[in-house]
Amino acid sequence: MPALNRVQLIGYLGKDPESKFTPTGRKVTQFSVAISNRWRNKEGEPKEFTEWVNIEAWGRLGEVCNEYLKKGSLVFVEGRLKTDKFEDKGENRYFTKVVALAMQMLDRKPSEEPVMTVEEEAIEYEA
Repeated sequence: MPALNRVQLIGYLGKDPESKFTPTGRKVTQFSVAISNRWRNKEGEPKEFTEWVNIEAWGRLGEVCNEYLKKGSLVFVEGRLKTDKFEDKGENRYFTKVVALAMQMLDRKPSEEPVMTVEEEAIEYEA
């Protein structure tokens, strides 16, 4: 049976991206994106809910994210869901994130800055 694991998001960065190296020396960049939903309830009052999504970008895509994105940047991110498992106080916990495969900056920039779309080539990612 075929399967599909694809996520597309448009939102604003909640903080500046942070890069670090894995124990094997691979560079990974992490940041969070806020996606807000707005609606009106039965009484006509405006309501809003913000979903925070953690993003992980590897390789050249991570380098570009770290260099060009900052808190408040509007971005389109396409990737796949990945759930990590860890132990906290003897209890198993799960953490779901999006591993970015493509990113496009949507902010309007002054003409001297480049407009970029970056796609990551398919490679194996560390767990």
